[in-house]
Amino acid sequence: QVQLVESGGGSVQSGGSLRLSCAVSGYTYCMGWFRQAPGKEREGVATIDRDGSTRYADSVKGRFTISQDNAKNTLYLQMNSLKPEDTGMYYCASASGDPGWWLRLTAGAYHYWGQGTQVTVSS
Repeated sequence: QVQLVESGGGSVQSGGSLRLSCAVSGYTYCMGWFRQAPGKEREGVATIDRDGSTRYADSVKGRFTISQDNAKNTLYLQMNSLKPEDTGMYYCASASGDPGWWLRLTAGAYHYWGQGTQVTVSS
């Protein structure tokens, strides 16, 4: 059983930065950050596997960075140059195996989810 606990959300103005953290217990192969805005589907933001290979949604490339500290069992998402359209509930997710490169940003490929942390970006 994998447990995920997110933290670090908050409210910032456009152009600001936030760093999200996800405390992980249990074995994972691939980790991801997803977000969901009201009335919209959950979308993949960034993923990283045990070898450190990353993948980003086009909308966040160059602004967000996903990383992991294996010693601390923690996943991070550094978010810079935030925009109002980045607003949403951000979730940490875990897959026990490799879902395949093309599915890594697909919510259905992940087995475990955290409770989410809210990010609000005002203009």
